[in-house]
Amino acid sequence: MNIDITSLKTRNNNVVEFSNSLVFPKEKLDETELKDLKNVEVKGSIKRNLTDTFDITLNIQGIMVLPCALTLKPVDYPFTINVEGNLEELLQEIDNHNTLGNIVDILPIIWENILMEIPMRVISDDANIDEAHGEGWQVINDLEADIINPALEKLKDLL
Repeated sequence: MNIDITSLKTRNNNVVEFSNSLVFPKEKLDETELKDLKNVEVKGSIKRNLTDTFDITLNIQGIMVLPCALTLKPVDYPFTINVEGNLEELLQEIDNHNTLGNIVDILPIIWENILMEIPMRVISDDANIDEAHGEGWQVINDLEADIINPALEKLKDLL
């Protein structure tokens, strides 16, 4: 997402505002746990401050599609991210840019912040943990953990 900051550098304006919808390529999503990113909207501004540096403010909203931790079915996970900081410092942290040109690509800042917001796991609303069992295994809840195996109960009498 390229932003032209020429008017900020020539002191014609103090603020450049932008609003855009983003679509990420499938190849970029394949590198992550994300199955899809839907309805990603970015609003923000870049402002020149008194020290002739540039501050950026971003609001990123959208829906992450992640696999359910129990069923692996896709789960929609809405997110909202607010980013504020010095534009040069944020670009250096992410892409090792050293100088700002007249056109700044803020997509790496957006992408990095989306990646940081991915939750460790999500569980679908219709996932039923009581049905989680298979051949030779089952999920034990706290109530079942207190039940003693009858075969091992006889060992208790030996002690």
